[in-house]
Amino acid sequence: MQGVLTGFAVIAVVVGIGYFLGRRGHLGKDGRTVLTGLAFNVATPALLFTTLAGADLTVIFSPRLLVTAAGTATAAAVFVVVGLLRGWGAGPVTIGALCSSYVNAGNLGIPIAVYVLGDASLVAPVLLFQQIVVTPLALTVLDLTRPGEPRPLRQRLTTPFRNPMAIGSLSGVTVAAVGWTVPQPALEPLTLIGNMSVPAVLLAFGMSLRGSGMPARGENRPAIILSAVLKTTVQPLVALGIGAGVLHLRGAALLDVAVTSALPAAQNLYTYASQYRVAERLARESILLSTIVSVPVLVTIAALLG
Repeated sequence: MQGVLTGFAVIAVVVGIGYFLGRRGHLGKDGRTVLTGLAFNVATPALLFTTLAGADLTVIFSPRLLVTAAGTATAAAVFVVVGLLRGWGAGPVTIGALCSSYVNAGNLGIPIAVYVLGDASLVAPVLLFQQIVVTPLALTVLDLTRPGEPRPLRQRLTTPFRNPMAIGSLSGVTVAAVGWTVPQPALEPLTLIGNMSVPAVLLAFGMSLRGSGMPARGENRPAIILSAVLKTTVQPLVALGIGAGVLHLRGAALLDVAVTSALPAAQNLYTYASQYRVAERLARESILLSTIVSVPVLVTIAALLG
């Protein structure tokens, strides 16, 4: 339980600093845009590459992958169906589906895995699955549904391979798959740049909260509430059901899949929304609401299964 609170406290401090910077205007009127652009185009791709280049890809084929994939697909699919029926549009539906299923496995999942589960590597399956499968797929949809002139077929087909996030992920996976060790002089600059990713994302998210009220009070209220419920309730319940009922996981293994599935929506989803200029308010308020709600959910899971 203490690990859950510690992980949230670390994030809250950095987000609070971002809010203070935005309120005082220390980074200028374009500060948030610069931070999100830095995170999306440079820092996060570098972080993805350095993380995946040294990863053990065999963890992707563990039973945890099935739980992760099932929980992610279920929560995202429910939002997509509701969003399409309500006519929310391809961009907002994509962002909402991400907020309903994409867990904060990096900057929150790792400290919680250390303090609650005792092993940071336990979040590796969900990290790899999101970085290799979910992120490239979602960003490709956002690229293809951008307003503007229709693009040639060749350009559409190569969209996943021109996105900075996808390039970082796929390059790292390729290096890991062939077993190549990146020379240290080449890896160090990328590691240094990648270390900017999480702080930049959290600071930009904090700056975006300036002037905003409590979440889920505007026209996006149904979508925000739906995504938060799916993220903090449906996804962990699916994980528990499959973990206990299908895979017969017990004890620490069941706690692992339940905790990782109950993590709130990742702050970098706001970076995606901001970069593509679509559903920014939906992303910001969904992330904030799911983060608030996930605290008692995670504490309850840790108390019952820990």
